[in-house]
Amino acid sequence: MGRGTEKMVKAAKKFAETQYKTFTARYGQQMIDLLELPIRLVLSPFTLAIDVAGSAPRGFGLPELASKISFSAIFLVATLGTYDIALELGKKVVCQRNCATCNGWQALRCTMCKGTGKVHYQVKNYNPRSGERATADCVAEAIFENRAELVHLPAAINRSLPLPSKDCPTCDGTGVMGCPECKHKWQVRISADNIMEPPWKAYNVMRKMDYPYENIVHSMRDPKIAAFWLITMPQILGGFNYDEDVKQKIWWSYEESIRYDQLRDLVAERKPGWEHLQNALISVDPVRARDDPVIVKNIPYYKAKKALEAEVLNLDVPPRPQNWGEIDLPLKASSWTEEELKDPAKVLEMTSLLTAQREIADKILDAQWEAKWRQDKLNDLLKEKLQPYLRSVDKAGLPQSIVMRSDENKKKTTRRRWFFF
Repeated sequence: MGRGTEKMVKAAKKFAETQYKTFTARYGQQMIDLLELPIRLVLSPFTLAIDVAGSAPRGFGLPELASKISFSAIFLVATLGTYDIALELGKKVVCQRNCATCNGWQALRCTMCKGTGKVHYQVKNYNPRSGERATADCVAEAIFENRAELVHLPAAINRSLPLPSKDCPTCDGTGVMGCPECKHKWQVRISADNIMEPPWKAYNVMRKMDYPYENIVHSMRDPKIAAFWLITMPQILGGFNYDEDVKQKIWWSYEESIRYDQLRDLVAERKPGWEHLQNALISVDPVRARDDPVIVKNIPYYKAKKALEAEVLNLDVPPRPQNWGEIDLPLKASSWTEEELKDPAKVLEMTSLLTAQREIADKILDAQWEAKWRQDKLNDLLKEKLQPYLRSVDKAGLPQSIVMRSDENKKKTTRRRWFFF
């Protein structure tokens, strides 16, 4: 280091020491008093009581009264502080019971109906009387008389046959059931774990956090983007290279997981032959396909409804009634004052805007009328097509998928065998 630099450093140190001494001499005590102010405010009940108690001589009259008041203030402050500390500790020690099943909510999604509130059912062990057919009224009477058993099927059981549904008996149709682990148990526990939070608790929460990568998952359908996220990005962040066999295994796993999404897109297009693709989709992942809205449970009904919708779309819509529908228009004739209407340009502006607004409103009302008419027509056609079927169901017997006969009935219908054979 040169001499010029040493001189400059010495001069800077000397200047800083001079300024520090000057500042402490002028404002040092004031800064100390300012920093001690919060501590004095906190300790003021104790110090004030002790000062008054020490300065008041023992005796009668006012000095004795001041001494007693000061000591009472000390005990009062100490008592209130102790109570406050005890209450805070009590809140931490007496806490809610930990339940690994419901996490303290005391409620779960119904396992019977999976939160839908509806559950399918079958009738078992039905014994018809002599000359009685398995109609809906007869089956209902048999259930009421305990001659048949009503069996509810959980939503986890995927039946290909369409079955009737009713409100779930487990959750009363709400889709929410009580936690079986918390039932008839005291919901309060005594523990000292919450007095001090362990430092690794927050770390475990962050480590288990599942970030919403919906956009990334959607973009993974593109093989190039999937190759970047699965192979290239881990290599960049980790600083290592995958072997070829590891890359092949990763890519095979990706193709296996993306196969369901590819088939789902083809089924959603509803092109001819989508029913067979739907069966393949269910075989790939039955659990996911059970709650997939793309899956059609009743294919004949879906096709018949689509045919009716196409028939309704080809019908001509009658003209809209004159006073049908209302739209709150923003512009009116009263939006312009009389002075503005004296100007011919303002009159032309008002006429043009009101005419354009009326035309737009008529188009909106026409579209609403067309949609409502087509929907009502579709409902009427569905009712007309389904009414004969419902009448036949009331008179005819219920299918075997709904009503299952008992074993005794089957034994009666078995063929009689001769003794010699």
